[in-house]
Amino acid sequence: MTRILEPLTVDPHDPAAILADLEEAIVGKRALLPVPAQDLSRAAQLRSSQRVGQPIEDHIAMVIATSGSTGTPKGAQLTPANLVSSADATHQRLGGQGQWLLAMPAHHVAGIQVLIRSLIAGVDPVCLDLSAGFDTDSFAAAAKELAATGERCYTSLAPMQLAKVMDSLRGIEALQIFDAVLVGGAAINPQLARSAQRLRIKIVTTYGSSETAGGCVYDGRPLPGTKLRVARGRIHLGGPMIAAGYRNHPNHSAFVEPGWFATSDAGRVEKDLLTVTGRLDSVIDSGGLKLQPEVLEQAILGVTGVTGVCVVGAPHPRLGQAIVAAYTGTALPGEVIEGLDELPRWQLPKELRHLEALPVAGPGKIDRKAVEKLFS
Repeated sequence: MTRILEPLTVDPHDPAAILADLEEAIVGKRALLPVPAQDLSRAAQLRSSQRVGQPIEDHIAMVIATSGSTGTPKGAQLTPANLVSSADATHQRLGGQGQWLLAMPAHHVAGIQVLIRSLIAGVDPVCLDLSAGFDTDSFAAAAKELAATGERCYTSLAPMQLAKVMDSLRGIEALQIFDAVLVGGAAINPQLARSAQRLRIKIVTTYGSSETAGGCVYDGRPLPGTKLRVARGRIHLGGPMIAAGYRNHPNHSAFVEPGWFATSDAGRVEKDLLTVTGRLDSVIDSGGLKLQPEVLEQAILGVTGVTGVCVVGAPHPRLGQAIVAAYTGTALPGEVIEGLDELPRWQLPKELRHLEALPVAGPGKIDRKAVEKLFS
């Protein structure tokens, strides 16, 4: 019988309601496309672009769209082996199976994998109601519920969620409960990471994507079974968690070699440790000098009082692109510039804007396109 790609509507009030559907997918019975219940426009876009209701290859368990709210999302085709191998490798690296708290949207790969890991471990995850947003008090109450089991406890957060939880004593005490707090989707503020370490919060930074069934490099080191290489500055990932191509781009160059995925990220490997330096498609060319914006972002995040930042290129009549930045926090623009006195002058932002909040696309990812529009 021909398998059909089915929509899987994820209700933020009760994400655990999809557990039975996920179980059927990872045993090879169904092919599912997670879509958000609250975002009707995004759900319609996903259904159309990923051809819901049409035949799909029998070995595909799930199609997970790449994050972002602009443009047509690509759909990573994940097999049961992709999903299960990722979950098994995570538990192996973290020291064993345990109880999971879902605090991220379950239609994104990071949220889906929290549920998959729970299924593999044979436990019922505790799931936050995210219909009204992420709330520290709810997170703390759920963490206390997990702690009562006496088993190992894990959760996964975006950097912005981590910052919010660490802004209160109750949140800090909740984070200290976990044997590991996975943090991914974007670079973590180095000041925040140092604070977490001082407070004995066990942060594990993750790197991966929908195409790799979620994070597959933890704290710069590949998970068991994951292969890693850097070719001409581009990060390539391989192993049993690599997707079987894209649903709507069957001949995409990112999957030219079986079992490998060529990411859009630049990086380097030193002493078996991966450092991600930024996206290859976000390089700013300012007067012939090229800047990886993530490098400047890390420098700005090191300035006291800065909590978030996005560096982009804005059109400039002489330079082609001017380096500009938007940031959040208590620091004044002058204080930010003073904190960058060790950088070459050409790398300093030509314009610096303070925002109450940075625009986001996906779970905690800054929407660079939206920031670019602020300066256009």
